[in-house]
Amino acid sequence: KMAAGEAAGRYRSTMSKSKDPSGLLISVIRTLSTSDDVEDRETEKGRLEEAYEKCDRDLDELIVQHYTELTTAIRTYQSITERITNSRNKIKQVKENLLSCKMLLHCKRDELRKLWIEGIEHKHVLNLLDEIENIKQVPQKLEQCMASKHYLNATDMLVSAVDSLEGPLLQVEGLSDLRLELHSKKMNMHLVLIDELHRHLYIKSTNRVGQRNKEKGRISSLVKDASPVPLMDVTNLPTPRKFLETSQFSTPGSSSVRETSLLEIKEDAELDPEENSTVFMGILIKGLAKLKKIPETVKAIQDRLEQELKQIVKRSTTQVADNGYQRGENLSQENQPR
Repeated sequence: KMAAGEAAGRYRSTMSKSKDPSGLLISVIRTLSTSDDVEDRETEKGRLEEAYEKCDRDLDELIVQHYTELTTAIRTYQSITERITNSRNKIKQVKENLLSCKMLLHCKRDELRKLWIEGIEHKHVLNLLDEIENIKQVPQKLEQCMASKHYLNATDMLVSAVDSLEGPLLQVEGLSDLRLELHSKKMNMHLVLIDELHRHLYIKSTNRVGQRNKEKGRISSLVKDASPVPLMDVTNLPTPRKFLETSQFSTPGSSSVRETSLLEIKEDAELDPEENSTVFMGILIKGLAKLKKIPETVKAIQDRLEQELKQIVKRSTTQVADNGYQRGENLSQENQPR
């Protein structure tokens, strides 16, 4: 009996110290196994049954007291469980949809790349068609520019057209005749520019000197001044070299100002291109440079230099003789035969 009492005491102390069910069960098993008396075991069993009944009563009372809260908690838990289950199903569906979209986007990407390439090809074809349309109008525009002596615009137009016909449009068979025609005009264009350059260099400039001489002679005859006409100062006459060189800005050996001056020459389609002879010669030189015919131009000037200078001397001699004869006629009419 003393052993049973000790076991019961250990059991109660274990229950009071530990609330772990597994520890309590092990304590009960140990107590039952160490007791030799059947009566002690029955007593322990009765005590356990009484404890369980008390727990059931306490649990029933708590359920009755907290029935509403318990019901709400159970319903809330069920709702949360359903929501979690629905969310999992939706996430699974979203993943499947994303995989499907990924596959479709791969297909669309290939289609879009194909359409993009086709768009670039169509745009290139349209640009070529516009360029062909513009080039077909080049012969007519070129003829108009040549007739109005706007040679720089004509040169730019011709060089650009030939470059296109022999470059991007080389494979267009329908433009073969136009290609040959414009190429032939480009090959002979520099001859026209060289002739214009010589005309202004030798004839136009000397005509200005002659005109000034005539005007001075006319004025002297009107005022009845028989004094000889003074020599003309030709140092201030405009020449291509004076146009291209700016002495107050450049130093010997410096060509930057000359290059800038030549590059800044522009052609005004509204004005007479020959109004300023010096600018016109600069335009001619620029056109020859665009045609890459500067060496041929230099050679032509060298070959024709002696002939042109002889013609200047011949024309000047004729002008001087005519002016002298006219002055003699005027003096004889005034009865001053000296």
